Amino acid sequence: MTMINRTRVWTLVTAVCLLAGCAELPRWLSLAPQSEQELQKSLSAERAANRELDEQLAETRLRLLEQDAQSGDLNKKLDEATLEVVRTKAMLQSLESKAEAASTLAEGEIALKALKAKGARMDDGGLVQAEALLNKSNQELKKENYGGALYLAAQAKSLIKSDQDRLRNQDNVIPLKGEVSLAIPIPLRADGSANVRTGPGLDNPVAFSLKEGDTLVGYSYRGVWVRIKTDDGRSGWIHYSLISGRSKKS
Repeated sequence: MTMINRTRVWTLVTAVCLLAGCAELPRWLSLAPQSEQELQKSLSAERAANRELDEQLAETRLRLLEQDAQSGDLNKKLDEATLEVVRTKAMLQSLESKAEAASTLAEGEIALKALKAKGARMDDGGLVQAEALLNKSNQELKKENYGGALYLAAQAKSLIKSDQDRLRNQDNVIPLKGEVSLAIPIPLRADGSANVRTGPGLDNPVAFSLKEGDTLVGYSYRGVWVRIKTDDGRSGWIHYSLISGRSKKS
């Protein structure tokens, strides 16, 4: 309905009420109709607010998945089982030599320094844990518990390798403006049939499609779109609402 027609309707209804001897006009009739420009402005503001809320929801959901993925890795490190292994190795006559333990520790420290030099996020829980493991390994080495030192250094190297793999996957990718990298790759699955696009937006062409249950890994996000890679090496962008988290074993 055009602005002129809306004004005519409003005027007609007001006149009817007056002729009928209404003591008081309904509240909604006492309000002058909005202009076309005001209505368009209100609709634009509402759409912008909805987009902002959707992006906030996407970021919150991805951060929760990121934390779940980190927890799955870190809960296996430096818990009671790890400490028990170190204590047990200290009590046994270890066959591992001092040289082997020292070598593994040195390799871990060098790898960690290399990651720092490449700009790895040092607030990443995995790297924080790796650094703590290397420090404990060095302490056990000084106590001449070579088996325990070797075990801790090997655990640290495993965590560092995970971050090296993440950076390697991103080496040939030029980040887009506003793209945010995840602390670690997140194991994901498709919730149903879904299109993966060449860029973060519906205006980008479809690169390929997924079936429900297909597994993939998320590396970063921009707004409500997630950069992913499938198990067979295909990559692209998918809307966050079409995916969910999965365990690394699934």
